[in-house]
Amino acid sequence: MNIPDFIKKGDIIGVTAPSAGFTEQVDLTKLENAKFNLSEKGYEVIETCNVRKCEKGRSSTGKKRAEEFLSLIRNEEVKYILSASGGDFLMEMLEYQDYELIKANPKWIQGYSDNTGLIYPITTICDMATVYSGNVGDYGMSLWHDGVKNNLKLLEGKNIEQKEFDLFENEYVKKVTGYEGYNLTDKVKYEFVSENKSESFTGRLLGGCLDVLIMLCGTKYDKTEEFVRKYKEDGIIWYLESFDLSSARIQCALWQLKEAGWFEGAKGFLFGRPCFFREEYETDFNEAVKTALDSINLPIITGCDIGHRPPRLTMINGLVAEISFDGEHFKMKYPELC
Repeated sequence: MNIPDFIKKGDIIGVTAPSAGFTEQVDLTKLENAKFNLSEKGYEVIETCNVRKCEKGRSSTGKKRAEEFLSLIRNEEVKYILSASGGDFLMEMLEYQDYELIKANPKWIQGYSDNTGLIYPITTICDMATVYSGNVGDYGMSLWHDGVKNNLKLLEGKNIEQKEFDLFENEYVKKVTGYEGYNLTDKVKYEFVSENKSESFTGRLLGGCLDVLIMLCGTKYDKTEEFVRKYKEDGIIWYLESFDLSSARIQCALWQLKEAGWFEGAKGFLFGRPCFFREEYETDFNEAVKTALDSINLPIITGCDIGHRPPRLTMINGLVAEISFDGEHFKMKYPELC
């Protein structure tokens, strides 16, 4: 596994928009404050020209988005690439990607949601660690949440142990100033939904937004089976979260990935809190996941701090993770960062 060099004071962080860009003032304020906050930490932040553009859900054409992203890959001074935003149409840039160039210039690449379409293929095609955590706006809050602090610490090479947070944002409240933090209202609750309740397991992390992964499955950008086979001795810990899938669609999506061979040699599953979720057939989220996967007889934990309902753990695709969960308290550490 190719692990990029850790970032250090004086390095340049590049922001680009592989999906949607920013045009609303509140988002532009978050961006400017993120740049200020990171400069206070000793980093210079540059942005590609499509970050402050958005038309019909796209910052620019698919080809232009790939060109802007690859310009940061080529820039030897850029050590960390952050996505501006999620969206719906990142897949349009994939045919213009240069995976050989990316492989030859390893650096940390981070985003979530639609950015699964960027970082997941990079890990599985280039055998390079990538980061599923906040987009650049998370760095824009005036008072950083511990999840944001941990994100930067990990990429600086500080091998901290991540734990479950206390509260999460169950209802999105529209930002007014751009300086606000998360709207933390509900108690975080991790729980086993599987018959297998192994309190500890280890494997390489892999995953992202389920809505995007099922779109990638079976395309020429899907190198999952090869990746899974390469690391069969370590096994894979799958982390998954959904943006807009109902209970029925979640079951269908997990069936699809299982039948495609993605879960061969898996060690366990971590599920983030779903964003826009609808119960169908009187089936809640936990039951949907359990029904789809419990026959595999692996530990399945739901309610994790992953994805669209912050705060967020920093999930590093491709790295070995040590997971422990006693039914109440969760811990995750990356031994390869020691």
